[in-house]
Amino acid sequence: MSKKRRQHSPDLKARVGLEALKGIEPVHKIAAKYQVHPVQVSQWKKEAAERLPEVFARKGDQDAKEAQEREKELFEEIGRLKMELEWLKKKVGQLNP
Repeated sequence: MSKKRRQHSPDLKARVGLEALKGIEPVHKIAAKYQVHPVQVSQWKKEAAERLPEVFARKGDQDAKEAQEREKELFEEIGRLKMELEWLKKKVGQLNP
């Protein structure tokens, strides 16, 4: 008979890891509360602590990347509009001799 492993949602892992990081309750109480093994709680706590700086680091990187992409789109649109304006000026000049 094979054992099935329980799959825990990322939300649960984050909640348990954050609660363990706060240190208000001991690990064994948190484990009992969420019905997981205390070692698992410690692992999620460690992972949360290690990956927490990424949350703040990525936001700045993402914002900068999005700003660069938006800037590129706007410059392309400016170029298209300039070309259209030149074309229209040329056509108006041909109509008015």
